[in-house]
Amino acid sequence: MARITLDHIRHAYGANPKSDKDYSLKEVDHEWNDGGAYALLGPSGCGKTTLLNIISGLLQPSHGRILFDGKDVTNLSTQSRNIAQVFQFPVIYDTMTVYDNLAFPLRNRGVAEADVDRRVRDILEMIDLASWARRKAQGLTADQKQKISLGRGLVRNDVNAILFDEPLTVIDPHMKWVLRSQLKRLHKQFGFTMVYVTHDQTEALTFAEKVVVMYDGQIVQIGTPAELFERPSHTFVGYFIGSPGMNFMPARIEGSTVKVGDETLTLEYAPKTSGTAKTELGIRPEFIRLGREGMPITISKVEDIGRQKIVRARFADQPIAIVVPEDADIPADARVTFDPSAISIYADSWRVGREA
Repeated sequence: MARITLDHIRHAYGANPKSDKDYSLKEVDHEWNDGGAYALLGPSGCGKTTLLNIISGLLQPSHGRILFDGKDVTNLSTQSRNIAQVFQFPVIYDTMTVYDNLAFPLRNRGVAEADVDRRVRDILEMIDLASWARRKAQGLTADQKQKISLGRGLVRNDVNAILFDEPLTVIDPHMKWVLRSQLKRLHKQFGFTMVYVTHDQTEALTFAEKVVVMYDGQIVQIGTPAELFERPSHTFVGYFIGSPGMNFMPARIEGSTVKVGDETLTLEYAPKTSGTAKTELGIRPEFIRLGREGMPITISKVEDIGRQKIVRARFADQPIAIVVPEDADIPADARVTFDPSAISIYADSWRVGREA
């Protein structure tokens, strides 16, 4: 496995880029640990597949270098980098059997047939295709073919990294959960360096040790699922992670207090912001308490989603969402209090104060 260093990587698909807006991938300067499991998370067009293809060697960056264990591989081919990549849609050999599809990358590298058989049978069990081993791949369903692609990416244990580009798109929901769990188990067992691209926060948060959140061609935060939820570094992270996402409201900072409309809240710290910055208060719906004491709100809708309810309301003339237990009492004259430790302040979309 490999430690992956992204040394001031930038990429533009057009010729002669002149400003940041011309770059599909803005500057990325990070090091990912040997044996780490990372997810690149973000909406379509944010640059995550571009970054993955630069790591794999399918794309050469406009600027910067990529290193595996300190060795510059920027100009090396995908094969020379010794990586495995699984794409969004299945890429398999239809005329081969399921078994031979999985055995092909091992046989191509001269692995002894006994080792090929042992490894292939292990992967067949993992992807639940053992009973299909001698069937031609041509007649399989799309999700079965994608399981073969996943298996072929996992069958080698000598690769520097395994890269996944939204590999579960065509897999049914239950099998997605099964395969994610198995990928995590394999990572813990063998210590593969894994990079997993997805726009699905559930996939990212359940698979990865560290999630790399991308927005508008740049990395806005790298953190554990808990860090992304509790301390979003950027308003996009707060909005994108969680369901519903973080509440954001225009705010005015006055020392260690913050004003939202006519309401005043006390902070546990005094954030420093410039007078020209767009300042916002952010708080998760889970950290707003609904009851008969506190600040007034006007409830517009209550959504019952099973184990909890989402209360849609207006606070200081701003829309907010509040998460309450399924059996919670919702007073007619409802009021709210905010958990002070869960309040974040943002200036021009970036978190300020404390450990921001």
